[in-house]
Amino acid sequence: MRTSDFDYYLPEKFIAQNPATPRDSSRLMVFDTKNGKVSHLKFRDVKKFLTNKDCLVLNESKVIPARILFEYNGKECEIFILKKIENNVFECLVRPGKIFKLGEKIIINKSISVYVKDITEFGGRIVEFSGKNVDSEIKKLGHLPLPPYIKNTSTKDVRYQTVYASQEGSVAAPTAGLHFTNKLLADLKDNGVDIEKVILHVGLGTFMPVKTDLVKDHSMHSEFFTISGKTADNLNAIKKNGGRLIAVGTTSVRVIETTYDKNKGFTSQSGDTNIFIYPGNYHWKAVDALITNFHLPKSTLLMLVSSFLEHKGVKDPVKKLLELYEIAKANNYRFYSFGDAMFIY
Repeated sequence: MRTSDFDYYLPEKFIAQNPATPRDSSRLMVFDTKNGKVSHLKFRDVKKFLTNKDCLVLNESKVIPARILFEYNGKECEIFILKKIENNVFECLVRPGKIFKLGEKIIINKSISVYVKDITEFGGRIVEFSGKNVDSEIKKLGHLPLPPYIKNTSTKDVRYQTVYASQEGSVAAPTAGLHFTNKLLADLKDNGVDIEKVILHVGLGTFMPVKTDLVKDHSMHSEFFTISGKTADNLNAIKKNGGRLIAVGTTSVRVIETTYDKNKGFTSQSGDTNIFIYPGNYHWKAVDALITNFHLPKSTLLMLVSSFLEHKGVKDPVKKLLELYEIAKANNYRFYSFGDAMFIY
C-alpha cells in the first residue's frame, strides 16, 4: 500500500481558521457502516446515537506552550518541545538546525539557556535547559503550538484545549474532543452514557508526516500514555455487558488498542506506544465506534480511520473514506483541527 493512495485535494477555503462557537454547534457527518447511510447533523446531535450501554473514551491530555521563539546571534530560532525525558531534559524540534549543533550551548535569554546533548533519528534534538525555575521559565516563554495551516485565527488559546483537558503533556490538541461542551457531556451522563478518560500526550507519532513511498516503511514515533486501574475496570465492565467503546479521536484509539488484551482485557498501564494502524495491517481489538475530525492527506490519522472502516466491513475502505471526504467538501464541511467531525459506527 502506497502513501499516495491516501492523497486528496483540499482547497484552502475548507481549512478552518477558527473553531465553531459554541463548540458543539460544529457539524457532524454520521456514517453508518452497516447500511452505508450518510447523515448531516450538528455535533450536539451525537447524543441521538449513544445509549446507556455505551462509553465515550476521552483523552484528557492538555496542550503545553511548546513553541519557544527567540533570537540568537541575529538569527530567528525556534525550539519546539516534543516531550520531557527527565528533569530539565527534553526532546525537541529546532530551527535552524545548523545552530543547534551537538555540544552547543545556546543562550535564550539572561534567565535560561540550552545545551544540545544529542541528535535524534528524526532530526530533532535532545536538549537540557539550565537556569532558575526552568519549568516556569519555559511556560513564560512558550506559545501554544497551533498547527501551521492555521494562519488567520482570532481564537483564544483556551479554544485549542478540550473542556476536560487536565494533564499537561501534548504538543497538539486531541482535536476530536474540541467539539464537546460541559453541558453536552453532562447531558450524555444524564442519559446513562459512561464517560472514561485516558491520557495520550500527543507528539510526533500523531502529527509527523509520512515521507516514505510505502506505508509499511513509515516509523511511528512513540507517545506516552496512561490508563488507570479504575478506567480499565470500567471499560472491561462495558465490554462484558455488551456496550460499545466509542473512541473520541485517534489518540484515544491508540490507548484503547494498545492496552487491550483479548485474554486479560484492560489493565492499568503507563508507558510509550508506537502503534501504527493502517489498512491491511491491523486487527482491531476493542474500539466499536469512532468520533474523529477530517484529517490531512497522506497522514497516519487518515490511515487509521481507513483501517477502522475496513474493520467495520467496508469494502475498499481507503476509496470509501476519500468518497466521504468528497461528500464533506460538497457540503462545505470544515477540515482539520478547528473543523467539523465524523461519527463512524
